[in-house]
Amino acid sequence: MSLYRNTILLFLACFFHGILFSQLVNIESRRMQTDSLRFVLKSDLLFSYSDNDGAYLLQIGSGLATQWKTPDYNGILYFIGNVNLARSKAQDFQNSWFFHLRYNQKLSNFFRLEGFLQNQKNELLSINVRNLVGVGVRLKLISKPGVKMYFGNSYMYEIEKSNAFDRQFYNHRNSSYLSLSVSLAEGRLDLTNTLYYQPLYRDFGNYRVLQQFKAEIPINKKLKFSGLFNYFFNSITPQGDSEYSSYLSMGLTFEI
Repeated sequence: MSLYRNTILLFLACFFHGILFSQLVNIESRRMQTDSLRFVLKSDLLFSYSDNDGAYLLQIGSGLATQWKTPDYNGILYFIGNVNLARSKAQDFQNSWFFHLRYNQKLSNFFRLEGFLQNQKNELLSINVRNLVGVGVRLKLISKPGVKMYFGNSYMYEIEKSNAFDRQFYNHRNSSYLSLSVSLAEGRLDLTNTLYYQPLYRDFGNYRVLQQFKAEIPINKKLKFSGLFNYFFNSITPQGDSEYSSYLSMGLTFEI
């Protein structure tokens, strides 16, 4: 019975798993394509508690994404934050947070500059803490009704900490991505596919890859149903081997 209950707890925790599944997070999927709005806010909140003969599961998940545009609409400042906790009597299945602040300056219809700060923590990953600062460019390769494609390249300085191996890393890393968004059925289905590649400058054999596919179906003007599939690969971990992970999630997004 104990094994059965732990299996159920683990399944539920994985079902509500957020974007903090790996060290590499897809910021591209969190951008807001709102040409005429200067301020946008998206938020979601999950809270649940269950207790079966002393085997309990507490889950708390919250997310916030907000965007503000300058009066000339050429500058965009946005913030993303997530907190996730999934705890049972025996262990934590999830204990993490993620915060990202980014500024985007449009110089032309094709070319943009970006700067960003990021802080994330996940007690269950081999890299428990990751802090970084970066600057780069963002290019709009295709901009047609219903189809958009972007390419980005950035320099990042990151500080990472691994409690399990009692090590701290100071890295200069490159980050490149290619993102394609397609709107079908007159906006009733939005699809986005993004590929990230992040090698170290001193060793291109030490890299991370994230492939993400996202689908959104509007329910009304403020509510969307979304599905997300991620595949993450890390060529070298603190232990010296490689690792990969994948997950599928579905949920609702509220927007004002």
